[in-house]
Amino acid sequence: MKFLSMSKWFMVVLCMSGVLLQYGCAFKDIDKRLFVSAIGIDPAENVENGYKVTLKVALPFGAIKDSERPSFAYLSREGQSIGEAIRMLETHVDKVLELGHMKTIIVHEKLLRDDMQSFMDYFIRRGDIQLIAYVAGARPSAETILKVEPNTEAPASVALINFFGATANDSPYVVTTYLFQLRRDILADGINPVLPLIETNAGGDELIVNNSVVVDGREDPAVLSTIETKYFNSLLKDSTGFTYLVKEGSLKLLLNFSQSKMTYQFVPSKGSGAPRAIDMHIVMKGTIGEANKDLSIAKLDDYNSLASKDVKQRVMHFLTKMQEENLDPFGFGLRYRATRLHTEDIFTTWQKAYPDIEFKVTVDVKLQGTGSIE
Repeated sequence: MKFLSMSKWFMVVLCMSGVLLQYGCAFKDIDKRLFVSAIGIDPAENVENGYKVTLKVALPFGAIKDSERPSFAYLSREGQSIGEAIRMLETHVDKVLELGHMKTIIVHEKLLRDDMQSFMDYFIRRGDIQLIAYVAGARPSAETILKVEPNTEAPASVALINFFGATANDSPYVVTTYLFQLRRDILADGINPVLPLIETNAGGDELIVNNSVVVDGREDPAVLSTIETKYFNSLLKDSTGFTYLVKEGSLKLLLNFSQSKMTYQFVPSKGSGAPRAIDMHIVMKGTIGEANKDLSIAKLDDYNSLASKDVKQRVMHFLTKMQEENLDPFGFGLRYRATRLHTEDIFTTWQKAYPDIEFKVTVDVKLQGTGSIE
C-alpha cells in the first residue's frame, strides 16, 4: 500500500516537471489573425516570369447587423513565386494571415496553361490550404474579379464561394472544379481539366459565371461557350435545372429538364484493340416549360421524338468540335486507359485513335408533361 502511494506521488512529480519544461503555446488569439477568403493570381507586370498575388481579406466586425455590406481589404504583391509574394505580404499587415478558411483560388486566363502546375504546386503542398478549395479562371484579371463586391453579397458572406459547390447557386452553366480535382486531372493522361471562367459586367458590380476554360497547355486556352458549358455539365456531371430550346418549323418548345444521364462504351476495331467508335446513350427527363402554340398531351411522343432529334444534333456538334481541337474534357481517354489491360503503349493507342473515332449518339428524351395550364 505504501509502495502504491509513493508511486502515485512520483508520477505526479514527474508530470509537474514535464509541464515546467514545455515551451510557450504558439496559439494566437483570433483578434491577432486576418482571414483570407480568396486568392487571385495574375502575371506580374514588373517581375519577369513572375506572378502578382492578390489576397481578399475579410475584416471583422462586432455583429452582422452592424455592417450593411461585407467589408474586405485587398493586398497585392509581385514575386518570382506564389510563396515569395505571400511571405512579403505578411510584412504589410500587423497580424497573421490565416489561409485555413480560404475557399477560392482565381487564376488569370493567360496562366491556364500546362505550366500552371509549377505555381499550383504551392497550394497543394501548403498544409493549411484546403484541397476542396474552388479553382476558377478570371477575365480580365484575377485582381479585378476579387475586387468586385456585388450588391447581392450579404455581410459575413463571399459571393465567389456561393457560385460553386451547389450549396447556393445550382445553375447548370456553372462548372465547379476543386483544387484536388485540378491537380489530379493535370497529372493524368486522357483528360483535360475544365475550369469555370469568371467575368464581370461593364459596371464592375456583378460577377458572371457561365463560360468555362479547357486547360490543354496551348498558348490560348480553349473557352467553352455558355451553351457548350451547359452540355458539358449536363452530360458529364448530370447537372439538372437546365433548358433546351427546340425548333421545328414554326413550333418552338422550351424544355425544362430535371434529369440527365449519359452512359457510353467503346467499340473496338476488328482484329485490333484500338477503339473505332464510342457508343453513347443519353437519357433526359423533364417537361415542356414554354411553347408558342397550343399543345396536346396526346402528341407527347411526337414532342419526345422532336426533342431527341434536336438534342442529338447539338451534342454531336459539341463532341465533334472537341475532337477536331484534340480536346478531351469528358475524359474518354482516361476511361479507356482505366478499362483496358495496362501496357506501355495503351495511351499511344488512344491518341492515334481519338482523331478518327466515330461518335454513335442515341438520345432518349422523356417528357413527363406539357406543363400546368389552368
